[in-house]
Amino acid sequence: MARAIWSGAISFGLVNVPVKLFSATETRDVSFHQFQEGTGQRIRYRRVAEESGEEVGYDDIVKGFEIDKGRHVMVSPEELESVEPGKTRTIEIEDFVDLRAIDPVYYEKTYYLAPAKGSGAEKSYALLRRAMEDADKVAIARFVLRTKQYLAAIRPARGVLVLETMFFADEVRDPSRDIDEVPGDDVELGERERRIATQLIDSLTSDWEPERYHDTYREKVLELIGRKAEGDEIVVERAAAEGGEVIDLMAALEASVAAARQERRRPGVSPDSRAGEEGGQAGEVGEVGESDDRWKEMSKDELYDEAQRRDIAGRSSMSKEELAEALRQAS
Repeated sequence: MARAIWSGAISFGLVNVPVKLFSATETRDVSFHQFQEGTGQRIRYRRVAEESGEEVGYDDIVKGFEIDKGRHVMVSPEELESVEPGKTRTIEIEDFVDLRAIDPVYYEKTYYLAPAKGSGAEKSYALLRRAMEDADKVAIARFVLRTKQYLAAIRPARGVLVLETMFFADEVRDPSRDIDEVPGDDVELGERERRIATQLIDSLTSDWEPERYHDTYREKVLELIGRKAEGDEIVVERAAAEGGEVIDLMAALEASVAAARQERRRPGVSPDSRAGEEGGQAGEVGEVGESDDRWKEMSKDELYDEAQRRDIAGRSSMSKEELAEALRQAS
């Protein structure tokens, strides 16, 4: 069960909605400790003064801001506290804007807002969420979390109010100014190149279903750790060097379109194409290709890909058996 990391209220005109803030995501990265090779001794880090080599306690540390090379302005914790934003418990809505007007580059981290239990905020919370849905708007607000002031966007989604902390405008880099390698609009592109590129995008277009994507690196790392924990000896093969040859852009685009279309068709080959490969026995191959056994032998992912290729409605919520039945009916 998620735990609230902040509690306060959304200020909406003269209306206050008591809420709690919950993190919407959790990091699943694989973390490691460091050890000295051969001894198994844990590596620890200490705060050590550069010249004396002595360890320094937290209470004896001040912060310094470098204003020139080697020149720092020292600032004590008390001085920093004097300029901290007020520790308010209010998310103050300042404006409402269109969601499409916000470039996603401004979003930093996502949280869920829920009404505080026992505060009687359920009705005002539901009213704000539904009014924002009806208006199709996003609220822009400020609030303080752990002594830092944040700009935030609040939007209705998934049946709750979602708060996205945002970068301020001067924190977002301008690529045309800050990156020399960005090409301008003066690059000449042929009409055929653009058409084939659009075809490639179309052939790779599908519904957004986040559960279909996995952190394959993390999965492999955990598998590796599991095998080593069981005593398996791991043999590391040298990866083949990647070729650096430059290929023709049009040839690459056309080959990519062909490969993408072939990949979409991979789980199930049409009876006509099978017949062509096997000497024109269309009826005979068609019966085998569309038999019940064909669908039973496929994995759920393969069935889903075939359902997607055939544009079967409702496929994202179907079980393996339902996908197989839908494909049988569509055959």
